[in-house]
Amino acid sequence: MAWIFLIIAGLFEMTGVAMISQVHKNRNWKSISGLFISFTASFLFLALAMETLPMGTAYAVWTGIGASGGAILGMILYGEPKTWLRILFIAMVLGAAVGLKFIS
Repeated sequence: MAWIFLIIAGLFEMTGVAMISQVHKNRNWKSISGLFISFTASFLFLALAMETLPMGTAYAVWTGIGASGGAILGMILYGEPKTWLRILFIAMVLGAAVGLKFIS
């Protein structure tokens, strides 16, 4: 269950990163509420996952999902470059997160 909580935490982290961009575009209560709710949920699920998982592993996987997801959302939603090197390094981050799961 801890790994499910950790994946959910990472997905909320991705949403929070996307909401930062929204807040910069539209400073309204919906954007700010979305930002607050996303990061609050992310930290809540991370805390739940860390009740079982080692802190170093949980934090590394959480930041890996957030960073990779943020980069992917940037490419999809905001027209950021989609070079093969960028995709390779995102895959490497995700591969490292999966590797941590296998050794934990």
